[in-house]
Amino acid sequence: MQVAVLGAGAWGTALAQMLASDGREVLLWAREPELVEEINTRRTNSLFLPSATLAPSIRATSDLSDLAQAELILAVAPAQHLAAVIEAMPAHPRDLVLCSKGIEAGTGRLMNHVARDAAPESEIAVLSGPTFAHEVAAGLPTAVTLACAGGDAQWQRLAPAIARPAFRPYYSDDVAGAEIGGAVKNVLAIACGVVDGLGLGQNARAALIARGYAEMLRFGEALGAQRDTLAGLCGLGDLVLTCSSTASRNFSLGKALGEGGDPEQLMADRRTVAEGAHTAPVLTELAARHGVAMPIVAAVYRLLHGAPARDIVAELLARPLGAETDA
Repeated sequence: MQVAVLGAGAWGTALAQMLASDGREVLLWAREPELVEEINTRRTNSLFLPSATLAPSIRATSDLSDLAQAELILAVAPAQHLAAVIEAMPAHPRDLVLCSKGIEAGTGRLMNHVARDAAPESEIAVLSGPTFAHEVAAGLPTAVTLACAGGDAQWQRLAPAIARPAFRPYYSDDVAGAEIGGAVKNVLAIACGVVDGLGLGQNARAALIARGYAEMLRFGEALGAQRDTLAGLCGLGDLVLTCSSTASRNFSLGKALGEGGDPEQLMADRRTVAEGAHTAPVLTELAARHGVAMPIVAAVYRLLHGAPARDIVAELLARPLGAETDA
């Protein structure tokens, strides 16, 4: 099976490194020609994953036509650019595994809907879970959800191609649930970073994770996700990891906001994408459209549009008391 990774950011490069760990040839597409040159000649990606020495069986390219015959493509382009990149790729019947986490701004589409429209000849799957890129690249043990729209038949094709001794996929047929968990947790991770930046303590962060998870469940169920999916690796598991470390781009953005950083300046200064910042507005809109209470998500949206962090926290703490199961 010819395998390619679409996107050479930290996560895409880590996935290519993982797939190449048994000597498999992996084609890695990067937008930047200078990065392609670096990967092919120096076996490094100093821009996005400086900690890794890349396997010799990884070959980088900036030409999408080189992916024409790939039977399996892991798409790791940023969520807001996924449609354009897939549409520019040569059409070919293949398995297209979506590894970007987000919701398309302006349309409210999940990534599997974006991919179906951009590549109708492909069979879609979603890979999501608690994954820091530098750990996957280093070969540390990792478990993920692999949600297959094609059901068991697609799983039987993909599991042997993706699984490695230290990289363990678990099967699901709940594509929407896998995507919703990954998208919502990015926004909640910003909120947890704010708690850290304000110095509000571990109690507050634990409470926010629990209440944020309740928001994830409510939103997911409103959009048809399975509760068990959101209780698994791609929901709760990813949420706990991303809300607990500055290795998370979203958490580190929130921390900087809590420390008084200007949202516009912080976003402009970042080389890597904190998808939660793009997801917060559309997620807030979708929640309102579906009648789902998501006060933490709404607070992050307001924070990113200039509301003072301490005022936002004070408003959340002043919400009416009630049963934990209430919104």
